[in-house]
Amino acid sequence: MKPELKKILIITYYWPPAGGPGVQRWLKFVKYLPDFDIQPIVYIPENPTYPIVDTNLEKEVSEKAIILKHKIFEPYQMASVFSKNKTKKISSGIIPNQKKQTFLDKTLLWIRGNLFIPDARVFWVKPSVTYLEKYIAENNIDTIITSGPPHSLHLIGLVLKQKMKVTWFADFRDPWTTIGYHKSLRLSTRAERKHKALEYRVLNTADTIIVTSKTTKTEFEAITNKPIVVITNGYDTESVTKSILDSKFSLAHIGSFLSERNPAILWESLAELLKEIPDFKSHLELKLIGAVSQEVLDTISQFNLNSYLNNLGYVFHSEAVSHQRNSQVLLLIEINSEETKSIIPGKLFEYMVSNRPIIAIGPKDSDFAEIITDTNTGVFFEYTEKEKLKNTIVSYYNQFLEGKLQSYGVGLQKYFRKNLTKELAQLINSKI
Repeated sequence: MKPELKKILIITYYWPPAGGPGVQRWLKFVKYLPDFDIQPIVYIPENPTYPIVDTNLEKEVSEKAIILKHKIFEPYQMASVFSKNKTKKISSGIIPNQKKQTFLDKTLLWIRGNLFIPDARVFWVKPSVTYLEKYIAENNIDTIITSGPPHSLHLIGLVLKQKMKVTWFADFRDPWTTIGYHKSLRLSTRAERKHKALEYRVLNTADTIIVTSKTTKTEFEAITNKPIVVITNGYDTESVTKSILDSKFSLAHIGSFLSERNPAILWESLAELLKEIPDFKSHLELKLIGAVSQEVLDTISQFNLNSYLNNLGYVFHSEAVSHQRNSQVLLLIEINSEETKSIIPGKLFEYMVSNRPIIAIGPKDSDFAEIITDTNTGVFFEYTEKEKLKNTIVSYYNQFLEGKLQSYGVGLQKYFRKNLTKELAQLINSKI
């Protein structure tokens, strides 16, 4: 006789029809948890303000999942009266370069950072606690998981842990006070202290912390003695049509291209190669898929690369996967700062199984550099390594001309979503 499924309550903000990387982690965990005798109950907002929408992802929601919805009030709904476009960009993490910020930009950032702590979804905490306290008691649930950002969702877990006998896992898809955009929020001293105090309380009250990178684990170990477990993001099986490689030497960046992720060494290298290699201009294509900041577009223009640019904007996830497999080279860019060493972009894992070589640029000792090297899926560059970058582009270009450009990944199975869910299930069961 099959054992009764263990019920766990998952509290998350991003859920289909939300698009972008934030939705993928728990959408996939929920897909596979029933295979390990766990019944996922997912609590989400009923009327969210998602900066990116991908209705195709609704088809991927597991039929075995129980979905709970409760209304949310979000200030972004009011702020959009002043500027819908600016509000949408800020809510999705695209913050204008500090030197180019308008008075409205600065005002919206100050309001976001100082009046809504830890974030603009904080008004969902009290009504959620009231709703979930009753649901947990009536349905005999003893395990809850909160996923952030938005980190206000961890405050729901904090209060429920204090009021009820539940085991609480706090899942951090990204860090809290050390995430790259945190310094851009124009925080007052008081606001900064409050952020750190809330982070401390969450990290020292949750039974177990789950993080996506080794560096985040190390950062949190300086704040708490609670168990911290690394479970990275990963890739899933994707049903896409058979890929036909681009006829051009296409370099594709998929995902949000933030102002601070502006790799001048890449644009400069491409501009120089266009002058140095006679046929390069007839083959080069620069594909940008997703939201792109104006600063990035301006820099591309400054290096006279506009005629090679194919800016496709946001596309559904299934189409993004097709582009990953069709493009000749995939670009992975992270902000060049100490704070971003821990960031492992979710798209990395989909990149790795596309059989296309990756050019990755980021800060020294980045966690994702180790993964790319270990899996033999591309080459990592620091922002000072322009000549090494140029040489690699030339090497890839020559392999492209010979029809031999491909990556040969090794050890990828550990990042398969079902295998990662097995790790999660074992962690949950070990705390029973």
